Amino acid sequence: MADKEVYLTLAGLRKLETDLAYLRDVRRKEAAIIMRDALYSGGTWENPDYRASIGELAAIEGRIKALEHLMQNAQVIDGKKMATDQVRMGHWVRLYDVDTGEELEFMIVGSVEANPSEHRISHRSPVAQAILGRKAGEVVIVQAPAGQLIYKIVSIATGFAG
Repeated sequence: MADKEVYLTLAGLRKLETDLAYLRDVRRKEAAIIMRDALYSGGTWENPDYRASIGELAAIEGRIKALEHLMQNAQVIDGKKMATDQVRMGHWVRLYDVDTGEELEFMIVGSVEANPSEHRISHRSPVAQAILGRKAGEVVIVQAPAGQLIYKIVSIATGFAG
């Protein structure tokens, strides 16, 4: 099975690097010490502390491998270096909701970084799919789970992606 590309902003890549370093340099060592101490205090499978420490160390190793895999497949998107003639990943986009009169603003990012509470939506979301490649001033119709939404693209901005 071919690996999927992972799209990350520069900030997202830095965060993964920081998380990976913390897991390798701090959490792995802490978990190994806890496992060693549990082993010295009667580390058999009947000892719940020993079993828990093995599980914790395995979870940390699994997360390290997952982060390494993400970073190996990462394609960095630097919105600061892209023209704003059309909506692309890494751009901040402001939309006007034709029905409600509200404006929304968000950055289009890869699925790994998507976090609606931080105004970051996945490039695979219905809204992003509807506006990618479009220009400021265009009106788009989004077929979302909540129903049909109509937005006007107000602006496309750079400089916030990393």
